Amino acid sequence: MAHTMKMLRLGTRGSPLALTQAGLVRDALLAAHAIEVEIVPIRTTGDRVQDRALAEIGGKALWTKELDRALLAGEIDAAVHSMKDVETIRPPAIAIAATLPRADVRDRLIGAPAIEALPHGAAIGTSSPRRAAQLRRLRPDLVPVVFRGNVDTRLAKLATGEVAATLLAAAGLERLGRHDTGVPIPPEVMLPAPAQGAVGIEARADDAETATLLAAIDHPPTHACVLAERALLAALKADCHSPVAALATLANGVMTLAAELLSEDGAAHVSGEAQGQPGDLSFAGDLAADLLRRAPDAVRKLFAA
Repeated sequence: MAHTMKMLRLGTRGSPLALTQAGLVRDALLAAHAIEVEIVPIRTTGDRVQDRALAEIGGKALWTKELDRALLAGEIDAAVHSMKDVETIRPPAIAIAATLPRADVRDRLIGAPAIEALPHGAAIGTSSPRRAAQLRRLRPDLVPVVFRGNVDTRLAKLATGEVAATLLAAAGLERLGRHDTGVPIPPEVMLPAPAQGAVGIEARADDAETATLLAAIDHPPTHACVLAERALLAALKADCHSPVAALATLANGVMTLAAELLSEDGAAHVSGEAQGQPGDLSFAGDLAADLLRRAPDAVRKLFAA
């Protein structure tokens, strides 16, 4: 009786990567359930305004507010996000219902074989305060240049020589089939952004039917790690101006959360790690407090805590 089949409308940004990620969610849902899934692209302010740094024009909400509006208005049943782009404090009416298995968490350097190999004073395209600060901590002579746009736009800017190199998330490059683009940077050299490599699906908090459908495709280890990284951000009161890196890993039922806070120029930084149980994220708050206590003033002033 196909006419009674549930139709799930998945909202997504319209960029090639966002549509690819929505396709991964759709495929997972179709494999799990006898339902129909429609992908609904929604244009966001972040996609429209490409000439300024995100932090200047409203931060991460640029990627989410139009999707949030469509979700709360009932125009879509769920929204697919790169979790590192989702602001830390979400509306109470919206819940993170599921996450796909996490992909490669690393950054990739494109344009040079290694950070050490970059020419002195080279311009590096990045719109991420974290990447800019981490690069300048390793190489104070490098000059970060604001670089916005989707993956293809950024690679085109690099190809025309606007900058010597750029950094992009390995996960996004791989999802776009660009397996050979760039050189992965180990997390011990550059700790990634919180939630990097994770695709999340949000739904209305009161929509039990959609929550049940999405629960079938949730990857609990990824979900737990993303929640721990986001709990750290919340405790730090970090925003998109704050250079912060974090990575949670799970082994034998124990979660390890590593984090690093930096000044904007990378000259000052503090790092640390904590361990705890995935079901009790209080250790993320403890780590945040420890980092802020030990942080140099140049770092602490970038966090509102």
